[in-house]
Amino acid sequence: MNITDYLLESNINDDAPALFTAKEVFSYGDLRKSTISLVNEFLNIGLSPGDSVGILGRNSLFWVASYLAIIKIGAIAVPLATKLPKNDLSEQIKQTRCKALCVEKILRKRYASAFSASLILIDEKAMNEQAGGVLPSKPAEFDENQDAAWMLTSGTTGKPRIVRISHLNIQANTDSIIQYLELDQNERIMAVLPFYYCFGTSLLHTHLKVGGSLVLGDAIAFPEKVLDLMEEKSCTGFAGVPTTFQIYLRNSTFSKRKLPTLKKIQQAGGKLSTVLLKELIDIRPKTKIYVMYGQTEATARLSYLPPNMLKTKLNSIGRGIPNVHLRVVNENGEDIKSGEVGEIIARGENISPGYLNDAQANAEKFANGYLETGDIATIDEEGFIYIKDRKSDFIKSYGNRISSQKVEGCILEREEVMAVAVIGVPDPLRGEAIRAFVVRRPHAEISKNEIIAHCTRELARYMVPRDVIFMPKLPINQHGKVVKSKLVE
Repeated sequence: MNITDYLLESNINDDAPALFTAKEVFSYGDLRKSTISLVNEFLNIGLSPGDSVGILGRNSLFWVASYLAIIKIGAIAVPLATKLPKNDLSEQIKQTRCKALCVEKILRKRYASAFSASLILIDEKAMNEQAGGVLPSKPAEFDENQDAAWMLTSGTTGKPRIVRISHLNIQANTDSIIQYLELDQNERIMAVLPFYYCFGTSLLHTHLKVGGSLVLGDAIAFPEKVLDLMEEKSCTGFAGVPTTFQIYLRNSTFSKRKLPTLKKIQQAGGKLSTVLLKELIDIRPKTKIYVMYGQTEATARLSYLPPNMLKTKLNSIGRGIPNVHLRVVNENGEDIKSGEVGEIIARGENISPGYLNDAQANAEKFANGYLETGDIATIDEEGFIYIKDRKSDFIKSYGNRISSQKVEGCILEREEVMAVAVIGVPDPLRGEAIRAFVVRRPHAEISKNEIIAHCTRELARYMVPRDVIFMPKLPINQHGKVVKSKLVE
């Protein structure tokens, strides 16, 4: 089934709310009408199945309708980040061969010099000028394996890759997520994650599919406004990456607010340190907290830890979601035993068919029918998985392989610290020396020596940072993840 037909099935009442902003409410009927308007516009300007069409905009009715309309006509949606430098945006549009671009008016002006003369630009006015009609009927035969979207990876350790996501990938992952999160039409999630990020897109897919609604938070940088909106709109769900929770737990009133309707919290996009996870559990004892794991190459999710196991399986990412098979294997491709260390590999209908125009990377990443995640982990006797670190983030010092996440977690035990990132830097004696980049909480005081002394007490000698550098903020990419390659530079 075409994913737009799958998400906008007729059994969802037209009057039901689909999207909330601070000032407006858009129903499923509004969303269908806007999607139809854009479908008509695309057909009028000559877009065809297989054409790639970019989307550049903040979370909005226009973004969602553009995405659904592109996919409905058999074209390929290319979500683009809104905070890219002009040269990077221009390069990504060129890489993905976009024939047209759905661009929010305010961004059309800001990025004007990044658009080629041949690129067809479409903005919000197209939703009104082509009003009326119905969505084209479902084709009698439809190839679910054709590409629905090209998603760009977060590029935390290098240049982003273009991940091909099929209609089948989206449907399979959406069905699995709905099942384990037990989502229904009463869900109303606060969406601060951008829809151009696969985690944000998965929130859109799952909540539209069940007939729920999404509250469009303006930005993660303004937590108090988001919290006000969560209260005003009676949000039942909240989702974020580790940096989201670092901000909300240590630089907002999140811990002091009652938020009586908040039933579910989703955390993914990287490992949340143990100390912050414990803080989250303590301040939201009645909220179901789902720790999840995924990758863009897996459409979104690969595993989850049931909320009732948070305390007994602390730090675990759980086991594979429904219809996803996860293994942890050694260098010979053999399943590891409890306590051993290996790489997580994954198989399922949600796994991407591969990267666009990158045969070498495809051979490396999608070998033998499995996605090789690049994440190093161990398992316990019940098969629950515990990530040690990314392959690329391990530090080798004095001959020891050191998890940067373990050092980061130790530093975050100090309540004066809001955020931290640890990398290895060349050192003639150690091989690599540990350098910690630390962001202090507002008005908090802690010195380099105090941090090193804390690590000395809590960690093995070879894991203690040689250097601590204080920064006003860490370099964050468009998905809200720390970009360690910039710290290395």
